[in-house]
Amino acid sequence: MCTLKNISLELVVENSLSDLHLVKLIQSRITDCAEKPALSYKEKGNWQTMLWSELGVQASSLAKALIKFDVNVQDKVAIFSQNSEKWVLADLAATQVRAVVVPIYPTNTDEQAAYIVNDSQAKVIFVGDQEQYDKLIKVVDNCASLTQIVLMNPSITTHDLSISQCYFDEAVKLESSAFNEQLEERIEHANLDDLLTLIYTSGTTGEPKGVMLDYRNFASTTSQHAQVLDYGKTDRSLAFLPLSHVFERGWTLYSLGQGAEVGLLDDPSQVQSAMAEFKPTVMCAVPRFYEKVYSAVADKVSNAPANKQRLFAWALAQGNKRFVAENGGKPLSLLSKLQLALADKLVLSKLRQVLGGNMRFMPCGGAKLDDVVHEFFQSIGITLMCGYGLTETTATVTCGIPGAISIKGNGGVLPQTQVKIGNNDEILVKGDTVMKGYYNRPQDTADVFEDGWFKTGDAGYLDEKGQLHITDRLKELMKTSNGKYIAPQRVEGMVGREPLIEQVAIVADARNYVSALIVPAFDSLEAWAKEKGIEYKDKLELIQHSDVLEHFERRLKEVQQELANFEQVKKFTLLPREFCMTRGELTPTLKLRRKVINQRFAEEIDNMYARAKQLVGGKSLSARA
Repeated sequence: MCTLKNISLELVVENSLSDLHLVKLIQSRITDCAEKPALSYKEKGNWQTMLWSELGVQASSLAKALIKFDVNVQDKVAIFSQNSEKWVLADLAATQVRAVVVPIYPTNTDEQAAYIVNDSQAKVIFVGDQEQYDKLIKVVDNCASLTQIVLMNPSITTHDLSISQCYFDEAVKLESSAFNEQLEERIEHANLDDLLTLIYTSGTTGEPKGVMLDYRNFASTTSQHAQVLDYGKTDRSLAFLPLSHVFERGWTLYSLGQGAEVGLLDDPSQVQSAMAEFKPTVMCAVPRFYEKVYSAVADKVSNAPANKQRLFAWALAQGNKRFVAENGGKPLSLLSKLQLALADKLVLSKLRQVLGGNMRFMPCGGAKLDDVVHEFFQSIGITLMCGYGLTETTATVTCGIPGAISIKGNGGVLPQTQVKIGNNDEILVKGDTVMKGYYNRPQDTADVFEDGWFKTGDAGYLDEKGQLHITDRLKELMKTSNGKYIAPQRVEGMVGREPLIEQVAIVADARNYVSALIVPAFDSLEAWAKEKGIEYKDKLELIQHSDVLEHFERRLKEVQQELANFEQVKKFTLLPREFCMTRGELTPTLKLRRKVINQRFAEEIDNMYARAKQLVGGKSLSARA
């Protein structure tokens, strides 16, 4: 039985979360930040700014258009688009009418898009560009729930279809004043238990499932982040990860709720120039982004004169002293402060300019970041907040908090979130950020809960300071024929430090040793080959050259020294092309789809194991591409 005290506390928490309802937060920002920039985006090569007052008008007009399109409370509205200011406006408009937003990755195939539309029973779909439109029209006749397509890019060439179509700008300008009262009523009746979104898991294994997240999930996330972060109206966040993903979407909604300005990048490959132009104070990124920056710097340093290499190492050491001091270590002496100032002037500040020069902190999620890469960024003065979370937990479960950051951990647990370790060291989570369940999948929902705790599928432990450490992905653990368990992400993270390596996929399950499919960083490899006088006519001939293979063997042995012998890559094959999303080898968040990769490169994999006798002789790690 609840005591009066408990009932009172529950009411306080409920009222507090109600104040953080996303629609209420955005309406407040429209009022109190009216003449401040809300969104920035590129148009014809130039950055444009949308003020909060303009955002308010456009989101409200679009919301009334949705009512005109017969979108009822908790109907589904899909967004099939790359990042843009219109993506955000569509998202916010749908929340005002109490619809449920269903993001679809712009890189998804027509079949994948149709699956999500049909599973969610989406009524309206916003389409970003010609590419997404062309995919949609291939399957639209099989999407019975759709009644309206909204074209976000005015340059999209349309086809005659059986359902209604209109351009985004036309929808915003629709004469919809007759719906003012209905919109006000929906905003007034918004509640925390409404579904806010269905986010379909990217499906590295199995069929995508629609994760049901409600306004309570987002309100709790907002409350908990606000307790641990110094972040608000003076900040600028660059959104270069897809808004279709919970990490970027959650952070963008949090940023807008706090009154920060959000820059939208529609082409992730342009992130380096966008950072220099937009100069964000914050940017979310996945480990691959940090690994590529680190590899590029490491490559330049390795080719620099010895005196510059020593200067670089000395400067990093000074930066590391600062990081340790700021995170619970011994305070810097006067001499150390002077050395740090010199190191910063000569080296560290120049490295920070690569990320725009104004970066205050950078959330990192999606997978475990290699410790060496993590320490590099902390040492140059970029505060990485490495965390852990899933779509099912509205992203963040843990994160590194400035002042208590550990290189080796995945951060501390958020204030109102509970974490415990279950059977097989599985990480279990409970709290208001945990999903309501999987849409239309009661059995799948039941399978991932145990006595009210969400079973993450990840293994780890909590140390004496409350830092969470991820050790394995239980579903991805590979077991060799010798009975040894291999955590592929750990091996791939370590091997991926090497500047000559762009991508790596580990193979070990039911095999007697670990092998790897490796995609070289061809810019770096070709520069090295030119320096060595190696002649070749194409990439395939380059990666088959004996000098190249021997060089990779040496580099692999060097970067794997921290791994146990049974974890180390014993044989590898160089590939002439990258793993990519269009071939189904990567998820939209750049995770490896191992089943697809293993099937596509089955011959290369078999060849590595067919040469086991040669391996035992100790002659070579490499297999010819």
